Amino acid sequence: MDDGLVVWITGLSGAGKSTVGHMVWESLRQRGVPAIYLDGDVMREMLGAVHAHSQEERRALAHTYGRMCHALAAQGMTVVCSTISMFHAVRDWNRANNRRYLEIYLRVPVEELVRRDPKGLYARNDGRMIGLDAPFEAPLTPDLVIDNGGDVTAEESSGRILALIQASASS
Repeated sequence: MDDGLVVWITGLSGAGKSTVGHMVWESLRQRGVPAIYLDGDVMREMLGAVHAHSQEERRALAHTYGRMCHALAAQGMTVVCSTISMFHAVRDWNRANNRRYLEIYLRVPVEELVRRDPKGLYARNDGRMIGLDAPFEAPLTPDLVIDNGGDVTAEESSGRILALIQASASS
């Protein structure tokens, strides 16, 4: 079977990864593309790792997400994964192990994320916030960077990602 595609959407908490990722997945499904959506928060809960916040635990989880995406893509699926994935090593592994891999970075200034704070995570900061208390290794070579300081809608972001997917299919 042909390799599928991994669409890896990364960024800090509150950047819009889940909203945009779900929109991309829904658009793909409406077009008849065999697609699955994986959300980092949901996978963390499914794997029983809700309290896994050390650097080692976060790295292990991110590698698990990458391996899950790889296994699904190997079966011909288009996998849209929204996750912080704060480590270069994880994204490097993804790129090296997936023939078709697109990395999207939703870049939002931390100050804007603290202001938005849709889940109240920054307000109740428990000393484990990525980007504040724990380092975030921003992607070095993403296929697409979407700067979203508040002037880009989720629809525009998902449209840019869908255009990238389309362009990658024809190359």
